[in-house]
Amino acid sequence: MGFNVVGLMLLLALAGIGLAYGIDAMSRAGHQPAHRPGAETVLTRTLADRRLHIPVSWFREAAIPADGFARQVDLRLNLPLGPEGAPRSVDVMLVPRSRAQPSALLLDRVYLHQFQPAQLAGPPGLVGKPLAAADGFTGETVWYDPLSADPFVAKCSVPVAPGAGTRCLRTVRFGNIAAVYAFDSELLPAWRQFDDRMRPLLAAIGID
Repeated sequence: MGFNVVGLMLLLALAGIGLAYGIDAMSRAGHQPAHRPGAETVLTRTLADRRLHIPVSWFREAAIPADGFARQVDLRLNLPLGPEGAPRSVDVMLVPRSRAQPSALLLDRVYLHQFQPAQLAGPPGLVGKPLAAADGFTGETVWYDPLSADPFVAKCSVPVAPGAGTRCLRTVRFGNIAAVYAFDSELLPAWRQFDDRMRPLLAAIGID
């Protein structure tokens, strides 16, 4: 009889401890940021006329930005565009449409008039034309697809720091938002996949 009483008291004590841990866990959960099912913490930023729902890990800044209105949103995304599909980072700056001209438009309006006669060898399907050393284009090359009505266009600059890689810029518009991509020139061979890989990620946060 005594053994049964001791066993019952032990079970009640264990149940009490379990209940205390459960209450503590619920309290902690109530103070954590909300998560979407199966996803990480998502913040809402309003840019131009769009409400963007962005995972925290996509932001380029180390500090977590606050929800609310923004004039610019800086992201860093990983895309499988390196050699053999290896992941590589692409910096993405989102701004209102009026603040950035698309690269395809600049090709006809600006770059074409600055082309030097030389043509560079490079990734298959792209033409490389160095720009004249004027109007701030010193050491820059434009790579573009000459066969498309809406071509892939990227302007790449020689590295400033010794040992640094060549960086390229490409700008695309989505409605009232423009996306400015900054990436290493080693991604140029995967230019045909670039937009196809990027669009789903931007669509997932509200840009299409």
